[in-house]
Order: sequence, then structure tokens, then C-alpha cells
Amino acid sequence: MVSLRIALRYLFSKKSHNAVNIISLISLAGVAVATMATVCVLSVFNGFTDLASSLLSRLDPDLKITATNGKVINNADSLALAIENIDGVELALPTIQDQALAIFRNYQMPVTLKGVPRRYDTLTQLPQVIIDGQYIDTDSTTAYATLSAGAAIGLKASPHIYDCLSIYTPRRKGRINPANPLSAFRSDSLAVGAVFQVNQAEYDTDMVIVPLSTARQLLDYTTQATAIEVKATYPDNIAPLAHSISAAIGNQYEVKNRLQQQQQTFRMIEIEKWVTFLMLAFILVIASFNIISTLSMLVIEKSANIATLRALGASQPMISRIFTLQGWLISIVGGIAGIIIGTALSLAQQYGRFIKLSGDPMTLATDAYPVRLAPLDLLIVMAVVIIIGFITAQTTALFTRNRTLGK
Repeated sequence: MVSLRIALRYLFSKKSHNAVNIISLISLAGVAVATMATVCVLSVFNGFTDLASSLLSRLDPDLKITATNGKVINNADSLALAIENIDGVELALPTIQDQALAIFRNYQMPVTLKGVPRRYDTLTQLPQVIIDGQYIDTDSTTAYATLSAGAAIGLKASPHIYDCLSIYTPRRKGRINPANPLSAFRSDSLAVGAVFQVNQAEYDTDMVIVPLSTARQLLDYTTQATAIEVKATYPDNIAPLAHSISAAIGNQYEVKNRLQQQQQTFRMIEIEKWVTFLMLAFILVIASFNIISTLSMLVIEKSANIATLRALGASQPMISRIFTLQGWLISIVGGIAGIIIGTALSLAQQYGRFIKLSGDPMTLATDAYPVRLAPLDLLIVMAVVIIIGFITAQTTALFTRNRTLGK
């Protein structure tokens, strides 16, 4: 194609005026830098998504089953046994989660109460996140509570203090005596066995883990549960297992994997990622305005060449197409250069971990900025560069057409 060959020659040949060369380089560099920044930022968001996923695996089960309608699952114990007999399920346990009031000595705070049965420490990695004390399921005489770091701080509680932790919940059944306000609550006392921390606000802020029997007594439940948590035999192949469980128990229950359990968290990360992408794309549009200036000056400089082409029989649309392709090529070359540089920087951080996070390494989940390069992101960025380049080139076509026509 003659127009493309001429556009390529104009792109790489030295111009007679240095100003045109400088503006051309600025245009190309602007597109390259904006593209590079977009690739790096999207890779960092991918890294933070992976980091969040790795942290969720500490206490989130492989699969979590909840009722589609209502809050509780009736006959949860028998349903858990039926699920445990499904091929690919290693363990299925009913759990209860609700709100309660905790009092320790003279301190009190609202907490998220979670009742768990025996073997819960084998279903999750709870023992690995204990920072004080020792996780105890239960024993014959004493029930133990495991506090999150936030609950322990708020209540000034510790496994080394032998006072009991009192838990209060509103009565769900029976009559209330107005003359005795405490009759409106059910309560129980537990020893503090351990404190845990997973560096995740949902768990660390106010959670108190107690035996399932204690939670059922406080909430007037018998065989009910708010969820059934499942440990898979092969966690890397979770999708077929979720489908099998869903088919076995029916559509009155919802089966969620780890990502779906924390859907709100990951949705926020995705929203931040793509809002940032749109902002960087806008910067790329601003950088592309330089291309209009470059083409405008190039048309003026190549006036003699345009006259020669007209004398040789070139049509006005062909001449306009040359400069349109010239603008598109600047965007594509700048975009390719930016993607190459951004890919190199992202891979260097992904495997070399050169840029460190500030702060105490003992309190950070990672000591370096997490990065993961995604090929799909590169395709999206390149597509945006091509589209913006095309729009910019078409914008300059009007100026080129008027100039070549002598208007």
C-alpha cells in the first residue's frame, strides 16, 4: 500500500526542521510513558488481588454453603453428614455466625460470634494464625473462646488472665420480664484460650470463636446453623466439586468458593483497578493530542512533497490517508514501546521484588509491592492505544484535508 509506505518513511526519516523531530519524539514518548504506566499499575492491582486471595485462605473454607432464603439452615448436622459423603469432600462442618455482646472485667464491646464444632482446626488454618495462647476445641468441664486481635485489644483480654469472658445475646424465644431487663438476654461464660490475627479486617476487628454448642445455647438453636463449611480433598480442582455439591443439595442452598465468600472485597479491588485504568486512559488521550500538533507541523513541512504527489496523480483522499496513517503509526509504535517497557518493569518487580513497602516487616503481609503481569491486560491496553490512535488520526484528517486543498 503506497500510503502506508510513505507514512512509514515520514515516520522514521529525519525532518528538515529540528522542531518537528523533537515534537515527533515527544508525541511518541508521551504515548509510550502513558502506556507503560498503565501496564505497571494494572499489574500491581493484579498482585494485590493475588495477595488478598492468599490471605483469605487462612480462615475461609474451600467452600461455604448458605441458605438461599432466610438466615439459617435447618437440620444442618444431617446435611453436613450428607455433604461429607460426596466424593471429593474431606470434611463438612456446620457453623453459626451472629452478633453478640462480650464483657470482660469492666470492658465490653459488640462482637461477631462464631460457633464452630470439633475439627474446625483441621478445616481451616486457625492454629497457624494464633499469636497468643493455644487453640482448644473444648474439654469436659470448660468452654474456651478464641478472640481476634481486635476483640482482645478492645476487651483487654488475654489467655494469661483467668477471668471469664461473658457473652450476651438477645433471646429469640420466650417471654421477657420488663421488671428484669437481663431476662431479655441469654448469656454464657467462657475462658479465653487464644488470640488470633490474620491481617484481614473482617476477622481481626471483632470476631470471637466459641464452641458450636455454646453458640446454639446462646441463640436458641438446636440443629440449625448459618453455614456449612467444606474442606475439599483436592482444593486445586474446586469448581467441579462445587457443581457436584450444588446438584446434590438443590437450589435452596448457595455454594460459594473462597473468592465468592469475599466478593465485596474483590469487587472493590476490581473497581479501583478499572477506575484507575480509565484515568490513565484519559492521560493517554491527553498525550495523544501531541500527535495532532506533530501532524499539523508535518503537513506544513511536507507542502512541497504534497504538491509533487498531486502532480504525479495522487488524489486528495490518498494524501489525507498518508497523514492519517502517520498519526496511527505514532500511537502504535509508542504503545508497543510502552508495553515492552512496562512488561519488563513488571516482570522485574514480580520476580526480583526490588521495590519494597515501607513499614515494619513483622506487621506487613508482604515486604515488596506485589505484581502479576496478566496477558489479557496487555491486550486491553494495546486495544485502547489503537482505538485512541485511530480517533486521533481521524481528528487530524480534517485539518490535513483542508491544508492539502489549500483552504
